[in-house]
Amino acid sequence: MSTDFNIVSEIHNDTLVMKTDGYINNTGGEQIVLEFSKHVSNINKVVLDLAKSKVVNSIGISYLLEMVETLNQNDGKLYFTNLDPTIEKTFKIMGLFQFAEKVDSIDSVLK
Repeated sequence: MSTDFNIVSEIHNDTLVMKTDGYINNTGGEQIVLEFSKHVSNINKVVLDLAKSKVVNSIGISYLLEMVETLNQNDGKLYFTNLDPTIEKTFKIMGLFQFAEKVDSIDSVLK
């Protein structure tokens, strides 16, 4: 499995859109949180597009929960889109959807 991880981000008003590419483990999770931290004072919504990420491990999920905590403190919210069925099932089992929301598209959050 490749350890390469890339992230592309865009700001749309108060929303940070991040598109990931690769395995979300300790390296990927850390990159997501670092990118989030650059913009946290200007946003209250984050959309994580996981179309090109097919695996998230428990360490990666812990980084996502760190973002959820920060967003909750600022009345913000985390959204996921383009989830692989395995990742979606993992997020359900871990209870992540109690704190974040699955959406059909980035545009549905930007409206």
